[in-house]
Amino acid sequence: MGDTRATHGAVQDSGLPPVITCREPGSFARGVVAERHPALIEQVRDAFPYGPGQHRALDALLHETVHGVVEPLAPGSPDHALWTEWGKDHVGRPWFDAPFLWAESYFYRRLLGAVGYFDEGPWQGVDPFAPFKRAELRGDMVDEELRSLDGLAGVPADERATALLQASLWGNRADLGFRGPSGESVPGEADPGLVADDSAALRALLPPGSRATVAVIADNTARELIPDLVLADHLLEHALADRVVLHVKPRPYYVSDAMTADVVDCLRRMCRAPGEAGAIGGRVWAAMGAGRIEVRTHAFYCAPFPYERMPEDLRAELATVSVTILKGDLNYRRLVGDRMWPATTPFADVTAHFPGPVAALRTLKSDVVVGLDPVTLERLEGSGRAWRTSGTHALIQVRA
Repeated sequence: MGDTRATHGAVQDSGLPPVITCREPGSFARGVVAERHPALIEQVRDAFPYGPGQHRALDALLHETVHGVVEPLAPGSPDHALWTEWGKDHVGRPWFDAPFLWAESYFYRRLLGAVGYFDEGPWQGVDPFAPFKRAELRGDMVDEELRSLDGLAGVPADERATALLQASLWGNRADLGFRGPSGESVPGEADPGLVADDSAALRALLPPGSRATVAVIADNTARELIPDLVLADHLLEHALADRVVLHVKPRPYYVSDAMTADVVDCLRRMCRAPGEAGAIGGRVWAAMGAGRIEVRTHAFYCAPFPYERMPEDLRAELATVSVTILKGDLNYRRLVGDRMWPATTPFADVTAHFPGPVAALRTLKSDVVVGLDPVTLERLEGSGRAWRTSGTHALIQVRA
């Protein structure tokens, strides 16, 4: 996995709001560990003809997460030493006592271990979430969204940019890890909308004729990643950037998180489409060949820590770009710190650690949120709905 230990600014708890844990009954975090993770184990079990050993390992993980204590990785695991260090405060204690961010990340590492992803043999490197990703990529919604690009072909550049930014933002709702057993998104309130909109500040960072390099730290594949690729094409075609670097996960993570294989699958899907979608797919393919769009990854993207603890090599890389756009809920939690921040805490304050201008595009699917104005917060809190976790509200926040 590589060494992702941070050498910069380890987070100090003194004076900061408490880290979100899974302890509180009825909380969103506890529901994820107690309900969503067990359901996912069963979905993965049913998606492959795994053998008896894998079934036993999945059974053990299911029992452990709900009824037992956090167990260490097996001594022969390739990243045993790293997780021994990372889990020294949590191994031997109930899963519900661990920080939410750590518990989720370790769960996905353990799930990969249970199905033999890291072991030599026929299941090594087989993505346990691939059937869910591929089903979405083949779905009617993707067909519809690709066809909708034809309607943007003749739209003025500014309007097209706004539409594509919105598509990249709201595509984050297509999160396979955010769905119940029925496959539908968790229901929320009926009035979705932006709770913060710094899109003008983002545009100001990328003026026409810019020689900018834009880093995009991706989140989900399929219905979110395709709009991300379309947006990257727009930035290059309209000289808003000279280069786009797309950062993806190095291994399966959080069900629908994008890896390099998912980028390729999405791009092939676009290239096969008729009309504008196919033309964009062809340009993205060519841009990758020319080095104007580059796919990168780093082991830290699967580490259980906030970005404040990113290692120096990744920090140095992101410090060189004109702006880093972080997609999705997990990246947001890692950017601001998965803590019980007052929602009016300034976004700039909690992202001051990030090495350069940063923009967050996120639909809200967990408790943490910052940067809201008091009027907006009062309206949302007065709605009586689960606006923080339902996926029906979104934000665009920028720190230049």
